[in-house]
Amino acid sequence: MPAYLIATVDDVTDQDKIVQYRQLASEAIAQHGGKYLARGGETVFLEGGWEPGRVVIGEFPDMATAKAFYHSEAYGKALAARQGAATFRILVVEGA
Repeated sequence: MPAYLIATVDDVTDQDKIVQYRQLASEAIAQHGGKYLARGGETVFLEGGWEPGRVVIGEFPDMATAKAFYHSEAYGKALAARQGAATFRILVVEGA
């Protein structure tokens, strides 16, 4: 069953760090069999008060792989690169 990583990004303060993070995160996602489904495209808010600046959705083969990606050495390098550059919120949800 697929798993979907959903990230929101707000308050970007260092664009150079974010560019480096995106490259490293892309490499880590690919290493774990993941792919981007949405990556900061147009967002239309239909209900509620949730309005993140940027939304990213990634798909992984399953929950275990998504968790392994997040805790991997490769993604750890991406996390280190973005330190202090923005506010991120990340969750993983199991697909149907």
